[in-house]
Amino acid sequence: MRPTIDYYLAPQSPYTYLGHLRFWDIARKAGATIRVMPVDLGGKVFPVSGGLPLGKRAPQRQAYRLVELKRFSEWLHAPMNLEPKYFPVNGDDAARLIIAVDLHDDADAAMAIADSILRAVWVHDRNIADEAVLASLLVERELPAARLEAAHSQAVQERYEADSQAAVDAGVFGAPSYVVQGEIFWGQDRLDFLERRLKAG
Repeated sequence: MRPTIDYYLAPQSPYTYLGHLRFWDIARKAGATIRVMPVDLGGKVFPVSGGLPLGKRAPQRQAYRLVELKRFSEWLHAPMNLEPKYFPVNGDDAARLIIAVDLHDDADAAMAIADSILRAVWVHDRNIADEAVLASLLVERELPAARLEAAHSQAVQERYEADSQAAVDAGVFGAPSYVVQGEIFWGQDRLDFLERRLKAG
């Protein structure tokens, strides 16, 4: 049987960005099915799990976060603007767009547009809360422009809410989180553990 990985992500998360392509590669090599599940981290997950948005964290934590991001960016050879122009940014519209692509295309297309969205924030200084930016990203990925309209549908909103609730129910408290048969791997720095888990079957 092909393993299934529930991929809980936030489209504005720097750690989701750092792990996204590596995770996708690991999953492909393992023959795993990815369930792409964007979540409302600040609005739904953090209130339940005790997480805090960046601006409400202690100064020491905020300072150390920048040190860690720089370390990982250099170690992974992943270009990264540590303090992008458009961050913090509301990720809801971007999350709904990823879901719309997943529903109308497939998981690979959803992973591709998620990659573009993450890079927009952390590499290219683009505002993912701007619909014109999201429309441009669809064009760049050669995905239908109609996906932007679909992102505002009731079906997509219900899926967004369901994915966020599924994260809470699974015990997820941050992004990215990768869940295999109920086992949580939190953070891009746990991808080695996830890879070993997939190899173990």
